[in-house]
Amino acid sequence: MAHTVRDAMTEGAIAVRPGTPLTHVARIMRDENIGTVLVADGGRLIGLITDRDIALRAVADGAVPRYVDVADLCTKDPVCVDLDDGTDRATALMRRHAIRRLPVTSGDRPVGVISIGDLTEQHDPHSALAKICRAAPSPDHGPVRR
Repeated sequence: MAHTVRDAMTEGAIAVRPGTPLTHVARIMRDENIGTVLVADGGRLIGLITDRDIALRAVADGAVPRYVDVADLCTKDPVCVDLDDGTDRATALMRRHAIRRLPVTSGDRPVGVISIGDLTEQHDPHSALAKICRAAPSPDHGPVRR
């Protein structure tokens, strides 16, 4: 069982620079099958954006994603954990802040993301959530047709 964030996290989180349009971020999420992209400037973490942010804070309000800058929509100065923090600390932060994913940093540099799924797989690998997290993603069904 992992006891440090380093042992449980997903390494190599993808980051974009401020100024990146939401359409580009959404394509990254689709192509990489991820729900979170970090926002970094000069290698320093400055924010985080999720697929839910794009849907609820841009699209639902009628924004045109290709004209919205990721820096205008991302959560700035997100709650983070360090590589060597314990998984109990990550769990406590997620609970306290009601969040599902935490950027993992080394200093102020992003190095990964730890999610509820990562923690569940480490602490309760036979749970329904852990099994869902291990499942292969659904195949792409192509564009939505009316």
